[in-house]
Amino acid sequence: MRASQSRARPRPPWPLLPLAAVTLAFLLVPFLALVQRTPWTGLPDLLTRPVVADALRLSLLTSLLATAIALVFGIPLAWLLARQPFPGRTVVRAVVLLPMVLPPVVGGAALLFAFGRRGLLGESVYDQTGFLLPYSTWGVVVANAFVAMPFLIITVEAGLRSMERRYEEAAASLGATQWTIFRRITVPMVAPSIVAGAVLCWARALGEFGATVTFAGNLQGRTQTMPLAVFLALESGDREAAIALSLVLIAVSLAVMVPLRDRWLGV
Repeated sequence: MRASQSRARPRPPWPLLPLAAVTLAFLLVPFLALVQRTPWTGLPDLLTRPVVADALRLSLLTSLLATAIALVFGIPLAWLLARQPFPGRTVVRAVVLLPMVLPPVVGGAALLFAFGRRGLLGESVYDQTGFLLPYSTWGVVVANAFVAMPFLIITVEAGLRSMERRYEEAAASLGATQWTIFRRITVPMVAPSIVAGAVLCWARALGEFGATVTFAGNLQGRTQTMPLAVFLALESGDREAAIALSLVLIAVSLAVMVPLRDRWLGV
């Protein structure tokens, strides 16, 4: 009897249910309003416009490249923050989190002053090579990576801090090198955190607007991603195109997030 009672699902405190319902409605109503305003009969024509195809292609390309960059450079920094005590680690972590809390436009301005034609680093690069990041596709990638990488770093750092380390210690006692331990034990054990961080990073990069428009501009086929195309359509009064672009962005995000939720995100 006691065993069955202990396995019974606990009932939530009564104030939680109405508050949860209000929160769900607050998050759901804007999407319902978007669907309600969708011009379903003209949707195929809207979705076949060149601006939609260009923006979608560019958004997917740049967000995936930004996520790849975040994986290559973010995981080592996450490991350093989680495992290696060093002077100023708190300051380093604060710098890592800074792009998450600053307005994206500020991040874009900072990138412009750093990598622009007259920027701190960009001027010498341009003078020696003629390569210019702003107002280029690679500028979009850099802006996306700058804003989205912290989501990967903090997620992987949390996974590294919470993982069981006895397997690493056992491998070290058997003579395995630190690089071997990292590749064969650490990375597989924190793989769910890595995938979750990569998904969050990709989602943030896909929806990035402020840093992109400030640093890379809004040039169709070159720097105009889906969020920028939505903004331009709204500014020009073409609400139907803005709604169609928004639906595509929502559909792409759900197509990636929903299948990964149960498998990797654990929610």
